[in-house]
Amino acid sequence: MNARGRERGDRGTVAMYTVLLTPAVLLLAGLLVDGGLAIHARQRAADMAEQAARAGANEIDVETLRATGQPRIDQGAACASAYDLLAAYGQDIAGRGCVPGAEEVRVTVTIRVSPQLLAIVPGLGDFTMTSTASAHPETGETP
Repeated sequence: MNARGRERGDRGTVAMYTVLLTPAVLLLAGLLVDGGLAIHARQRAADMAEQAARAGANEIDVETLRATGQPRIDQGAACASAYDLLAAYGQDIAGRGCVPGAEEVRVTVTIRVSPQLLAIVPGLGDFTMTSTASAHPETGETP
């Protein structure tokens, strides 16, 4: 077989590889981009929950502090303060929760994430990331 015969037999090979590998490359790129979005969303939800829990823990019952010297959280104001802080984040938040206690505030934040590349795959729509954090008041006293 001459060189010319081999050339004719190889026609279309690159096109076949392109057709077969393009979906795989797009899927890997989607996993990379949307996986990064998911990691960022989890970190953002954790940050929001931590900041809101700190804001809630800052709501000290002043009367109890003056009477006993012990910091106690004003449970009524704790969640209001946490929710006010979360409202500043805008539309990123899909859900929120607050459980106040006398010594600790626990805040849960859920963020909705829209995939960028994998959204074209049927069944892979928006997903959520949830994080919970707690905080308690610090008095600055050393043991």
